[in-house]
Amino acid sequence: MRYAPRIFALTAILFALPLAAQPVRLVKNGSIKCNIVAERQSEEIAVAADILQRYLSESFGGAVKVGDRVKKGSIVLSQDGKLPEDAFSLRTEGGAIRISGNGKGVVYGACDFLEHEIGMDYWGGGEYDLPRHRTLVVEPSRTEVPTFSHRQCNSYFMMLGDSLYRWWYRFEGQDELFVDNLWVHTCNALLPASRYGEEHPEYYAWYGGERHPGSASQWCLSNPEVLEIVIGRVDSLFRAHPERRMISISQNDGSDTYCRCPECQKIIDEEGSLSGPVIRFVNAVAERFPDREISTLAYLFTVEPPKVTKPRSNVSIMLCDIDCRRQTSLEENPSGQAFMKALRGWSEISDNIFLWDYGINFDNYLSPFPNFQTIKDNILIFRRHNVKMHFAQINPSRGGDFAEMRPYLESKLMWNADASLDSLERHFAEGYYGAAAPFILRYIHTLEGAAVGTDVDLFIYDSPVSYKANILRPELRRRYDAMFDDAEAAVANDPVRLARVRRTRLPLQYSALEIARTEKDRDPEAVEALLELFEERIREADVRELNERHNSPLEYIAMYRDRYMKADTDNLASGCPVTYVLPPHKRYAALAETALTDGLYGGAGYVENWVGWEGEDAEFIIDLGEIKSVSSISVDFLRQIGAWVLEPRGVHFWTSTDGQHYRNYDFKGLPECRDGKIEFRLVTASRETDARYIRIRVDGTNTCPEWHYGVGNPCWFFIDEVVVK
Repeated sequence: MRYAPRIFALTAILFALPLAAQPVRLVKNGSIKCNIVAERQSEEIAVAADILQRYLSESFGGAVKVGDRVKKGSIVLSQDGKLPEDAFSLRTEGGAIRISGNGKGVVYGACDFLEHEIGMDYWGGGEYDLPRHRTLVVEPSRTEVPTFSHRQCNSYFMMLGDSLYRWWYRFEGQDELFVDNLWVHTCNALLPASRYGEEHPEYYAWYGGERHPGSASQWCLSNPEVLEIVIGRVDSLFRAHPERRMISISQNDGSDTYCRCPECQKIIDEEGSLSGPVIRFVNAVAERFPDREISTLAYLFTVEPPKVTKPRSNVSIMLCDIDCRRQTSLEENPSGQAFMKALRGWSEISDNIFLWDYGINFDNYLSPFPNFQTIKDNILIFRRHNVKMHFAQINPSRGGDFAEMRPYLESKLMWNADASLDSLERHFAEGYYGAAAPFILRYIHTLEGAAVGTDVDLFIYDSPVSYKANILRPELRRRYDAMFDDAEAAVANDPVRLARVRRTRLPLQYSALEIARTEKDRDPEAVEALLELFEERIREADVRELNERHNSPLEYIAMYRDRYMKADTDNLASGCPVTYVLPPHKRYAALAETALTDGLYGGAGYVENWVGWEGEDAEFIIDLGEIKSVSSISVDFLRQIGAWVLEPRGVHFWTSTDGQHYRNYDFKGLPECRDGKIEFRLVTASRETDARYIRIRVDGTNTCPEWHYGVGNPCWFFIDEVVVK
């Protein structure tokens, strides 16, 4: 059956009650002594019974029956409303085992019984280890209450619909909690621009001298008509979904798009924070629905709490630490200081905080991300500051950096923040990787030590190239590879664990490819061999995504051969000087001296080899050194909409033989593209002519359009190479 979970509220910490333990025999010499009894029926008890029956029967080598008679050896399932929500209790009584829980707690108790009394480990996706018992006596006695009332992540096992995984890891999804799945960035869902934008632009944010109605726009939160429309919409949604208790009224994605009209600005000034208008607005909605919860984001421009208005008790603050670095805890690294100030501020005025934590490289899932030690550090910080619910956005992709181990650690620490991280790492590694575990653990700890020792800036939107001088420098990568060679050798005769080790090694191989493309002296044959091995392993592991923009690794491999492996030996512009008429952003001034003609193509991130312009056009001249026969001119652009990097509107090309008089060569217009994938666009103009100077002007999009969540703000475009044939 499918295990369809429901959400309930729950509370605080793990503890154990001193219950008198009595040994209970479940199986003796292959003879099954136990059965499963439901004290009374509920959806959760049915799920718990089904899970227990399936895996106990497999472990004992015979059918464990579900019945209605309690006897010695019975496992009795019951609901206990005296326990905190989601908590469970395991105890022996009269020769039977009682697993009781409040709400879903009875299922969590059943899974805990399988894990700690039977010795089962469930890794996900149907992968599990289950000992076979011919004789087994147990005496469980414990009660557990989770650290956080809502525990959520986006492991790919959950994305694949592995329903047992949710129960086993005690994870919950936003679809179980929020009405109509409205949980973040809900402006357009509640006040559709397609319906209201044209007729009522005053409902939307004012800045830059105008209103900005659109699907990605923020609201004018001081407008009373907006409040009444939203209240009506919320009322209809709660009536349609009476089983749900929470809805999100939260800003759209993007920064610097808030309303600055006189009334909104007055509130901002009074509150001393950009979150002021938001809290006043959601408080007004929450007052109309006192028996429901209204969630809102404290994110980007609203991360700082207001100075005057406190959130109502039924307002949930979803606080996001998106801008913080990850190499050390939030209290230890400089980037976390502003967030910690915000967290302390919110915890002083609210005990209803939902913490959204980010724990992977979203631009490159297949990039080493050594942050295991910070997981526990940060969870302890969250607990100290009134955080009740926790979402770890850590990796929805198979093949990503420790995509199986990372959610395991998160789940255990979300449930019990005081658990030993080292013990959890060791248990998972020994179970999942077998004889390869010592080498995998050595790799983890060496990489983490390098990150702390070099004070690397571990960012969630980055490239492995950023780390080639520190945690991924050649001498360290050589050691990492040696550790994985040993790991593979240790499980060479164990196909299942060998496949796991190879999948875990993919981020190192991907990093080697990314770094190689930035080096002029790379060995083409060695890179091709690495690319072939990477492709083989990607296919073997069935890895489908490289990043949150859903770029395919197989597409990446094909692009790598076409973009990075071919040598532009006939590029007339190679190494030629560039003079800027309209220069790039000052951040790229130094790089701009060589990057457009150095023969190196940039990658999916704009952190290396790209030259960028923000909100402006570009114009530059390339001097070929002497008059040459020209047949084509190409300019290479990056599109990464999520980072506000849009393709330009068009490219003008001119040529000259003397640098004074220029003739029109061509113009290429570019159609608007809203595709979220990270892609490269080579714009080429072709015509035979003689020229020494190539003049290029790029008409940027300059301002984010209404459909983009940076609407009304400057956008970027990036160039990395000009090729003249």
